[in-house]
Amino acid sequence: MGPVLLVIGSCTSLQVGAALAVHLFALGGSTGTTLLRLGFAALVLLVVVRPRVRRWTGLQWRAAAALGLSLGAMNGCFYAAISRIDLGTAVTVEFLGPLTLSAVLSRRARELLWVALALVGVVVLGVTGEHHGGSLDPTGVLLALAAGAFWAAYIMTSARVGEVVPGHGGLAVATAVGALLLVPLGAGGALQALSAPGGPWLAFGTALLASVVPYSLELAALRRLPQRTFGVLLSLEPVIASLAGWALLGQRMTPLGGVGVALVVLASAGATATTGRSRRDDGDGRGRVDLTAPAG
Repeated sequence: MGPVLLVIGSCTSLQVGAALAVHLFALGGSTGTTLLRLGFAALVLLVVVRPRVRRWTGLQWRAAAALGLSLGAMNGCFYAAISRIDLGTAVTVEFLGPLTLSAVLSRRARELLWVALALVGVVVLGVTGEHHGGSLDPTGVLLALAAGAFWAAYIMTSARVGEVVPGHGGLAVATAVGALLLVPLGAGGALQALSAPGGPWLAFGTALLASVVPYSLELAALRRLPQRTFGVLLSLEPVIASLAGWALLGQRMTPLGGVGVALVVLASAGATATTGRSRRDDGDGRGRVDLTAPAG
């Protein structure tokens, strides 16, 4: 599967899982739901991958720990946000994080144009996306912005793990680290959700669709795409989130919001085309390595 399809598959699975997680909020709250999502995902990944951590170096442990911190913070803030504002709106605001990362890392003027167009679409969709009208919940917006900042950190730390840890062992350990971070705040809610009828199945489905599948696909994509291109391709995320919110949660989109969706799709298509041309220009890919390396 090509890297572009990997990103699209990740976006779709993630947003369907997020819509499923909304049903868990009434049982365990947003933090309890986040803990269940990462906890179940960690169990699945650790059993399937069986990382050989005894052979890890300090560098590999630090990379996995940094990814785990990003995962825990990103998911905790995002689930708290979608408990207050619509799924599509939350993802739109959150997307400003990776979009800003793409702008910072971009080195070609044509790529900056796609970033700018995606930003316009994100702003339009964010302003007009709430199905019930009225002003956005400011706390929800702030939480989505915080999730966006940690999303950008996730992109960088995930790329680093892909470089220094072979296979998916780094992702498995990082997911476990992220879950452990949420235990103090989410243990009570998680236990309450697990004791409710159907709660364990909802939790497992959320973990599979919102963590195991998308993070595995994204890790594979980041091994084959520059961070800046990956970030722009994620502009599909608000579109898919809006569709998932409409289809699974009854969160309608305004006509002007549809304009924002069209702009974001156009920017994603342009970014995809630019990626293809960049690969041909770069030949065997040399010269792009530093784009996925952390600053300093």
